[in-house]
Amino acid sequence: MRRRARDRQRAEQAGRLAELAGAWLLRVKGYHIVAKRVRPRRGEIDLVAVRGNIVACIEVKHSSLPDDAVQAVTDQAWRRIASAAQIWMAGQPSLAKKDWRYDLITVTPRRLPQHLTDFWRP
Repeated sequence: MRRRARDRQRAEQAGRLAELAGAWLLRVKGYHIVAKRVRPRRGEIDLVAVRGNIVACIEVKHSSLPDDAVQAVTDQAWRRIASAAQIWMAGQPSLAKKDWRYDLITVTPRRLPQHLTDFWRP
């Protein structure tokens, strides 16, 4: 049992570090991070960032291989993210007139994070 708890703790720590790397990348690209780890009634959004007229709801995935990170986010997961985004955006009147999209950031060892814009559409 202790091993599973340690594995979960390591995975959680890796995920948080990946989110930090993703936020760093977005800031370098001119985005403003407006929310982290958004958890409304359903789903979760790792990062919400704004640049210009775009609000990006971003899933961050850490994996040992880039393709594994991309494939780790299923359509079902994207639907949960979309549901969370709709709920969160409904409570953000200052962002109501902006366009929004779903992005993916992959974080893999010994590589810079990759930002895949407009990665998924409902």
